Amino acid sequence: MRKLVLATAIGAVMLSGSALAAKPTSISYSSKGTTTEGVEFANYTVKCSNGKRQPLTAWNKRKKWCVGQESQELCHKKQMKAAKAACKLD
Repeated sequence: MRKLVLATAIGAVMLSGSALAAKPTSISYSSKGTTTEGVEFANYTVKCSNGKRQPLTAWNKRKKWCVGQESQELCHKKQMKAAKAACKLD
């Protein structure tokens, strides 16, 4: 019985921790640019629920979204997935 109560308590704490993770509250356009190879990209800023701001870069006419300024790492096909990943960084 004690083990069941302990397991339930641990599960509740783990769930509450993920519920408190920072989430994107807004995404705004910052600037556009071109790489030295001539590839165009756009920079965006994600405002997170914890008050932090994170950069996103859109490539391929906004078909590829990457976390970071002019980055091509930690990329997603959807803007919202990239924004959520950016807010989870800190």
